[in-house]
Amino acid sequence: MSDCCNHGHELDELAQKQRKVLWVVLIINAIMFGVELVSGLRSRSLALTSDSLDMLGDAMAYGSSLYVLNRSDRAQARAALFKSGLMFLSAIAIFGRAIYQLWHPDLPTPGVMGAIALLALLANIFCLVALTRHRNDNLNLQSVWLCSRNDLINNTSVIIAAILVALFSSPWPDFAVGILVTFIVARSAGRVLRQAWDQA
Repeated sequence: MSDCCNHGHELDELAQKQRKVLWVVLIINAIMFGVELVSGLRSRSLALTSDSLDMLGDAMAYGSSLYVLNRSDRAQARAALFKSGLMFLSAIAIFGRAIYQLWHPDLPTPGVMGAIALLALLANIFCLVALTRHRNDNLNLQSVWLCSRNDLINNTSVIIAAILVALFSSPWPDFAVGILVTFIVARSAGRVLRQAWDQA
């Protein structure tokens, strides 16, 4: 009997730790969404604007994970399906913006691109480290960990694009990274969708 009580207490402690981590990374991603969106629009950067949408998707994913914490495997699978849908919508939005910029190219401001992308990279490194210890706890925490890992790739790509824009005075590196972010988001969404479908 005492073993069962101890096990239940351990599960409660684990859930409390998971909830605290999810709240922290949700707030960070929500703040960075606003920072990247405003900076991306002002600097005319497709890559930065695209990354902001990815941040928004992550913040919503963390909120969804908080909702299903301690719920059944089926509920967690449904939340993962919801998150994969959000990721697909983000990819579609990014692709639409990329098509617009293809026909209306505009030189972004590389200094703003690089500085904000570096800030986002540091924020996402913190989030990834915080989530790593919980990534194998369940499907939802694994999916949000994947989101944070992908964000590091996105942020690094934006920094590289900013350097190339500055070197060549060309908007095309920014455009290319916008397309890359679309591919990464869509591929990750597909992976989460397959895993969630198996558990639903």
